Amino acid sequence: MMTSASLTALAIIAALTPSVAAFLPKSGLFGGHQRLSSTNGALFASVDAAADLVSLSLSLTKPLGMLLEEVQDAAAEGVFVKELAETGSAREYQDQIVGAKLTEVQGLDVTTMSFDSVMEAIVAAPDTVDLQFLVKGSTAEAEAELTTFADGSPVTIRVQQDGQPDLVIDAKVGDNLRQTLLDNNFEVYQGIKQKLGNCGGNGQCTFCAVEGEWGAGWLERSEYEDTKLKKLNNPAARLACLNNIQGPATIRKAKR
Repeated sequence: MMTSASLTALAIIAALTPSVAAFLPKSGLFGGHQRLSSTNGALFASVDAAADLVSLSLSLTKPLGMLLEEVQDAAAEGVFVKELAETGSAREYQDQIVGAKLTEVQGLDVTTMSFDSVMEAIVAAPDTVDLQFLVKGSTAEAEAELTTFADGSPVTIRVQQDGQPDLVIDAKVGDNLRQTLLDNNFEVYQGIKQKLGNCGGNGQCTFCAVEGEWGAGWLERSEYEDTKLKKLNNPAARLACLNNIQGPATIRKAKR
């Protein structure tokens, strides 16, 4: 039976939309010593030390169409996905999302927040919300289930800048990463050498290299990039000029 808080959650989130970008387990797959919440029937954590849990990022576009519920009634222990609205665009991911615990909203840890505080964080987030969920399984297994974004899908590119606030870009899948960064006034080329000696986006100079956390939808970088970026010794680095946006990401200028 839904509580009044549950109904409020559904109303808020359904009114708030998803283009989901990650695999999540079916309800009850968190394994180990599971516990059942005393009143709301959430089947997940606590798990034993042998359970392999990983966090996966999603990029969800409002309205989310998700019904969230407290992990434990009247306790600040976070929320989980109880069910999906019939009209929400996340409906097709019901088998993967239902039962997953929400751990982050826009980089904010919500695992020990109250229901109301989590809802406030979601409402205050931009139209494309960066979320993380707790998932059972290895990273490799999870990545094998990632959803591929269609060209034109809205995603968030978060750019970390030294000594400055993060630059949050509402980007589109298929657009060139280097050009998107330039169009949003990110200083791709830093210093006189890079400004005067760059190759103009032809994959030769490596000055546009960025590193970071590449979210759902991103394939492995090319063998050509492996060769060109070998001196950086950084498997998370990519050449912005050679990469069209494939999904959400949090990036920064690659260290040389």
